[in-house]
Amino acid sequence: MPSPSTARRRIAAPTLAMLPRIGDSLSFLYADVVRIVQDDTGVCAETTSADGEVARVYLPTSLVSCLLLGPGTSITQPALTTFARHGTTVVCTGSGGVRCYSATTPDSLTTRWLERQVHQWAEEDRRLEVARQMYLMRFTANVPAGTPLNKLRGLEGQRMKALYKLLAQQHKIGRFRRVYDPAAWDTQDPVNLALSSANTCLYGIVHSALAALGCSPALGFVHQGKQHAFVYDIADLYKADLTVPLAFSLHDSTDPERDARRDFRRDLHLFRLLPRIVHDIQSLLAPDESEPMEERQEVELVNLWDPEVGSVPAGINYATSAD
Repeated sequence: MPSPSTARRRIAAPTLAMLPRIGDSLSFLYADVVRIVQDDTGVCAETTSADGEVARVYLPTSLVSCLLLGPGTSITQPALTTFARHGTTVVCTGSGGVRCYSATTPDSLTTRWLERQVHQWAEEDRRLEVARQMYLMRFTANVPAGTPLNKLRGLEGQRMKALYKLLAQQHKIGRFRRVYDPAAWDTQDPVNLALSSANTCLYGIVHSALAALGCSPALGFVHQGKQHAFVYDIADLYKADLTVPLAFSLHDSTDPERDARRDFRRDLHLFRLLPRIVHDIQSLLAPDESEPMEERQEVELVNLWDPEVGSVPAGINYATSAD
């Protein structure tokens, strides 16, 4: 029987065979107002009551793909190391998991999705097709095959204009015009303030998902020129269903920004947004794969790229092959 110290080392440094399939993963775990520590048994979240009583909940480190740390959290270095060894991305977020401030990427996280993204982005025809699919995902009606991108932009603009008009009529607020002007923030109407606030929360959620997959937020297919271009691409897929109706429902709010953040957190669970984002990103970047995330996304070894065979083993001296 192994000693307790040997057992602890084995738990902290799992082999690839010990890690579960991604389909069995909890995907994302959000925590706030807790202290996350490593003890002899595993990683746990601690809270301390007013009378000094400590309550602990142990976290399934091997089942969590992405840990979202909200306000009031702290994490020890041993606990962070354990998450890294299990291939978990740790993201510092705002309340409820919205707004992504920073993220750690484990060394074992595969570059598969980043490579897929670059592959689709770097060639004009493939990038155009991904952009087309992003537009088509937003429409409920069929769009003729071969519709050019400028036409799709126009159809999307008409769709959003019609949605604004419909929601304005439903809420009896008169004519609505979308305005985003940071220089005149306080002069905007409640719907615009709520929509800007809810969209910011949505961007944070999308950024967290991209960090968990290892994608670049900067390489967008529709948007370009900013570090969050791909974030804006993916977020646009959900605005008509989530943030726009929410903003119009707050047309008479006295604090629309606060209420938008609060209600967005509530709707996030009902909408099951995080798993949907991951699925949509994978289907856009790997459209030919029916189960694009079948296995857990960690790799033990790095390979060398070869233009003819794809990849060859690293850690080998190829001096003789040069002769």
